[in-house]
Amino acid sequence: MRTTFICHGQSTGNAGLSSPNLASTPLTALGYAQASAVAAAWIETPALIVTSPYLRIQQTAAPTIARFPDVAVEVWPIEEFACRQPARWNATRGSKQLPFPEGYWQAADPNQCDSDGAESFAALLRPAEAALKRLAALPEGALAYVFGHGQFIQAVRSIVVDRELDDQAKMRGFWRAGAPPAIGNAELVRIEWSGRRWRYRGSHAPKISNTSDLGEVEAA
Repeated sequence: MRTTFICHGQSTGNAGLSSPNLASTPLTALGYAQASAVAAAWIETPALIVTSPYLRIQQTAAPTIARFPDVAVEVWPIEEFACRQPARWNATRGSKQLPFPEGYWQAADPNQCDSDGAESFAALLRPAEAALKRLAALPEGALAYVFGHGQFIQAVRSIVVDRELDDQAKMRGFWRAGAPPAIGNAELVRIEWSGRRWRYRGSHAPKISNTSDLGEVEAA
């Protein structure tokens, strides 16, 4: 079976605005344009559409769901990675959140957890592995579109590409020189199940016809 993971469009958090609640952060005007571009670019009808429960993911998936109204839609537990306790970081701008993540990734301890409500890197990998197992159980030849968060999709890609590495080695590869090999807003990551293992088939982002009034694309 084949799966295309889609990162959400630009959110207000990506654009540098404060987010009162990480789960309810909405898309910007550019994010909506990216979501529409993703929906317009599909060339195949999927057997399944999957989303996370977060608002920006639901908003990104909405145009695709509208385009394929007869396709089953499921909400899976593929939430945003919370390496920091959400209550400590809600309503703060992204620039104010940087010192902790830099130290977190440099330490490369996959079991480190900020505090109650936060997750370790190992805790990010386990749901990603579970999602891949669930997708691999779909019928042979099925196609699924999975709308999710950048770091979750990055974890999926790491599991597929770096399958021989342990959790710590995967974590070291997540953040290089202070900047992760991030999945960008509206970036599509394609993988394929061969019946024995997943294979990475590349990634790309759809073109937006006119962004002059919308601003720049931000990383997820």
